[in-house]
Amino acid sequence: MSLRWPPPRTVRLRLTLWYSGLFLVSGAALLTVTYLLVLRALIGPTAANALCAAPGRDGSGCHVIGAQQARAMALQDYGTVLHELLTRSAIALALMAVLSIALGWFVAGRALRPLRTITAAARRISATSLGERLALGGPDDELRELGDTFDALLARLETSFRAQRQFIANASHELRTPLARQRVISQVALADPGATAGSLRAAHERVLAGGAEQQQLIDALLTLARGQAGLPQREPFDLAAVTGQVITARRAEADEKQLTLHTVLAPAPMAGSSRLAERLAANLLDNALRHNLPGGRVDVSTGTRDRRAVLAVANTGPVVPPAAVDRIFEPFQRLAADRVSRGEGFGLGLSIVHAIAEAHGASIVARSQPEGGLLIEVAFPG
Repeated sequence: MSLRWPPPRTVRLRLTLWYSGLFLVSGAALLTVTYLLVLRALIGPTAANALCAAPGRDGSGCHVIGAQQARAMALQDYGTVLHELLTRSAIALALMAVLSIALGWFVAGRALRPLRTITAAARRISATSLGERLALGGPDDELRELGDTFDALLARLETSFRAQRQFIANASHELRTPLARQRVISQVALADPGATAGSLRAAHERVLAGGAEQQQLIDALLTLARGQAGLPQREPFDLAAVTGQVITARRAEADEKQLTLHTVLAPAPMAGSSRLAERLAANLLDNALRHNLPGGRVDVSTGTRDRRAVLAVANTGPVVPPAAVDRIFEPFQRLAADRVSRGEGFGLGLSIVHAIAEAHGASIVARSQPEGGLLIEVAFPG
């Protein structure tokens, strides 16, 4: 195994150098202060003392020396002791510095152990193993918070991947159904030895109807993708005017289904994509017209509340279980038992509504009404 030089500057190495450097600086400062205190204790009292050459009764052999001379003589007397103190202190400091490097390396490794766990998990976890979690233990500190945040990220990714797989499966099913129908119609028409121009024409018309159904589904998927892509730019417009155009285009359908269409369109200025807002209003109104009862009612209103443009669509119809309200905005979700029944759409209408609302930063609330039907309210930011 080859050694890398210079060694990689890992976080553990940098922390060890920081620990050791701080200890070395603190130890040197402590030894310096200690040395100066000892020096002052030994030399300070000798200043201005009397120096006696030999003992005498009358004290004539003593004379007073100056401070500098006293310090010089004290340094000469205690020089060996001070040098020994300084030498041994330096040796002790060097030994403790080496010990601090070892202890710093160990402490840094213990402190960074959760990071190594997170790194190993990030390398190990893939799209097929998003169910794994770190579940870090230990004190409730920053590293524990980082581990919990990583677990939350994995949970969101797992949910997103699961929803994506479910979406692909549902989209494949929805596209396969008309394709299989077209193939069967074509095979039956070709296998009929007594086929006439009229029967072949009818079969061809049914194939075209299946193609139109596929086109509608693909258009809905493209609209959903555009809504989820966000808004490249925003333009000011009146939500009431956009909603009014949608109502005008669908009033004949409401009359055909014997539904009362009641509107209250107050000005609701906002900024965003008028085209996507029109699709949102159209899908809400289509959903209210489709899931209704003969002689029922659809209420559409726009206005402002707390400086937010609000669009509300309420309809009569079958009772919606409160537990089912949360999943009506998911792709390919239908409340009907027959998920591929004709005339009930593809289950993408409210998913598109939700995607467009998110692209605009709008909040969307759906509530089931006790007498039946739904109330869906979208509040756009001002």
